[in-house]
Amino acid sequence: MVALLQNKASLSLLYKYIVELFQGDNWKMIVMWLIGGILIYLAIKKQMEPTLLLPMGFGTLLVNLPHSGAIDQLVGTTVEHGPLTTLFNAGISNELFPLILFIGIGAMIDFGPILTNPKLMIFGAAAQFGIFFTFCLASIFFDLPDAASIGIIGAADGPTAIVVAQKLNSQYLPAIMVAAYSYMALVPIIQPPVIKLLTTKEERRIRMPYEGKTISKRTRILFPIVITLVAGLVAPSSVALVGFLMFGNLIRECGVLDSLSDTAQNVLANLITIFLGLTIASQMVASKFLVPETLLILGLGLFAFIFDTAGGVLFAKLLNLFSKKKVNPMIGAAGISAFPMSGRVVHKLGLEEDPQNFLLMHSIGVNVSGQIASVIAGGLVLNFFMR
Repeated sequence: MVALLQNKASLSLLYKYIVELFQGDNWKMIVMWLIGGILIYLAIKKQMEPTLLLPMGFGTLLVNLPHSGAIDQLVGTTVEHGPLTTLFNAGISNELFPLILFIGIGAMIDFGPILTNPKLMIFGAAAQFGIFFTFCLASIFFDLPDAASIGIIGAADGPTAIVVAQKLNSQYLPAIMVAAYSYMALVPIIQPPVIKLLTTKEERRIRMPYEGKTISKRTRILFPIVITLVAGLVAPSSVALVGFLMFGNLIRECGVLDSLSDTAQNVLANLITIFLGLTIASQMVASKFLVPETLLILGLGLFAFIFDTAGGVLFAKLLNLFSKKKVNPMIGAAGISAFPMSGRVVHKLGLEEDPQNFLLMHSIGVNVSGQIASVIAGGLVLNFFMR
């Protein structure tokens, strides 16, 4: 009997606690738990960018617990500092983490495909169309600096989106960070329907034999140096972004820093990605995140992502009208900056239509050019608005 009464008392307390959770704004906290759970599910079950989505998802749970010690809390008149807020201030507010991550990304990139076929770079430029189209649309709802920051989501380049939003002092940095990195991870879900909608089966079956050429070591070393100088002259505000990316590639290609290149590609890139995921999650507090502006930004970010993909595909189709040597229009979709995911998605779609249609080298070449183009686009935006 005593045990029964104790069980009833426990159930009563549990019921009371659940009721209190749904009172006031506590339901927002529960919604954020669900969002965190979805991110963890996508990372583990679907294996979508687990290095990023898993810390983002778990971090979302951490910061949305009542009086969470993971972030700064006001206790009376004293601010108790949380580790995630400290990490955010140390690595995001000063743009340190995104720039260091670019060193790792640069070390991963092989510019061989675009050095072999330089015309692939035009597809990377064409795939940035969604950035500026979304900027025009976002300017209807937001101030111009915020609208420009939102447009950069379409580049599918998280570090660039963070740096641009930070330098333009966008008040919507948390939503922009989440949208940029979430859509990067969702490339395998978002891009295929857009590509198939804009292409015919015959177009997706177009074969593009890869004519590999030997690229000299001197050319590979000079390329990142020349790109940095040219980008710095065209868009000075992009120097930090382009410079760190190209420095990482120079470490890879110089031939005298192999161990450092391996560290940058693996240990450094993975470590900074984990820190980025946690620090992004530190801004996903329910009271700040579940507001109409955030939902609008997520929608505009998806719009930008879709139109960047569409811009690359449609540009390739346009070139085919005037070219004797047809290109597979799907490679245009790889012009976004989600490296190397987008290139792999295009290659996989090609194999689905024709098991002998190997587009990987072409799509990766376009994907790499998109990485450069998105950084330069971010620099151009900064040049225009930082006056």
